[in-house]
Amino acid sequence: MDPLDLIDRKIVAELMRDATLPIAQISEKVGLSQTPCWKRIQRLQENGVLTGRVALADPDRLGFGLTVFVGIEAVDHSGAWRDRFAAVVQTFPEIMEVYRMAGEMDYLLRVAVPDMAAFDSFYKRLTDAVPIKNLTSHFAMERMKFTTAYPVDTRNR
Repeated sequence: MDPLDLIDRKIVAELMRDATLPIAQISEKVGLSQTPCWKRIQRLQENGVLTGRVALADPDRLGFGLTVFVGIEAVDHSGAWRDRFAAVVQTFPEIMEVYRMAGEMDYLLRVAVPDMAAFDSFYKRLTDAVPIKNLTSHFAMERMKFTTAYPVDTRNR
């Protein structure tokens, strides 16, 4: 894909801030008329720059008061184990994000659960579902910053 021009970056930045904005407001903010703005948004979606539009929810108000970052050390590094692990983590709705890592841990998971009892249940189900060499849990005490918006440069270069 071609690099994003200034208008594309501004559109993406606006949508990351608030995906509910009407096209009229987005087009005004980025300096385009509505039809070209809408065509650019469609192109950004087709090219995979924009991958979805979602509503963000407060985990505490939904009853998910405990966030746990789980470090996983694989029992081995075979393709079979990786495939099994990848399939297993897809079946756990508590797992919000999974990253394959470089360094001391092989995988990092962000897990959202209501409380410690729910995490204990999750832990048992996960370790029963796939062999793991080591699992380390880090419990978040406070979410000090959270964003889903990438710091897109909206300055004219």
